[in-house]
Amino acid sequence: MAEQQQQVPAEILKKIKRIEIDTRKMVNNIFAGEYHTKFKGQGMTFSDFREYVAGDDVRNISWTLMARAGKPYVKTFEEERELTMMIVVDVSGSNDFGSRDNFKGETLAYVAATLAFSAIRNNDHVGLLLFSDDVELYVPPKKGKQHVYRILREILFFKPKSTKTKISSALDFLRGVLKKRATIFVLSDFQDTGYDTSMTYLEKKHEVIAGLVTDPAEFMFPDVGLIDLHDAESGETILVDTSNPAFREEMKSRFQGDFEKFQKNLKRSGIDSFTFEADEHFHKSLLAFFRRRKSR
Repeated sequence: MAEQQQQVPAEILKKIKRIEIDTRKMVNNIFAGEYHTKFKGQGMTFSDFREYVAGDDVRNISWTLMARAGKPYVKTFEEERELTMMIVVDVSGSNDFGSRDNFKGETLAYVAATLAFSAIRNNDHVGLLLFSDDVELYVPPKKGKQHVYRILREILFFKPKSTKTKISSALDFLRGVLKKRATIFVLSDFQDTGYDTSMTYLEKKHEVIAGLVTDPAEFMFPDVGLIDLHDAESGETILVDTSNPAFREEMKSRFQGDFEKFQKNLKRSGIDSFTFEADEHFHKSLLAFFRRRKSR
């Protein structure tokens, strides 16, 4: 770890520390008690034996112990509380956009950091997957603060090879590498298609939660006159007239259509989700999501 830190510039370490302070405050003060009971454990694990009483499930009788003791005993189980969390983050070019203080990608980093610190606060395993139109980086789930530091550095400063998006590539990869049940947060602007089938398959074994990041300007494009509009994923730049109401309406329809498609895909797949804007108030949406699950 020390060797890794020496290779990271001081200003980068300072930013990591700032995010740790901000997100830890949210975890300790806002999310205390809101995180761990919201997600399913790995299942039930054997705890002990006790004498059989009327009404016990006969399938839990230990016939070996009964033969030795001369009376029936049943196995008792308790829920396995330790969780594995996978944080799956979209690093494609479309997240290099923001009309406020934060780009969408920066807000994704804050959400991921909050989830990661929530996990280690409860002694859970946490892993990371960064994707574009392919898997860019995979960090297997582990415990510990130093591990979360690594995850945060990768989210903030990893340089992807591609600017394009293919969500299904990340989901299909996880199906192959995750052997134990995990809670998987997929954080993206979901400007993609054809991922719903992959999500459905992944949900059969794991708990998949989609976090959609949006920017207000995507739904209400500002009137700023003639500008060069750069598509970060395709690399194409075109001159557009933002004062033209038809252009602004076209942009609004496009992103509204993407949002509706996102909701439709998740409903079909049975995936839970939450939506947050690219700004400093993301924690409100995350907290509302946790509380909504708690009330079920």
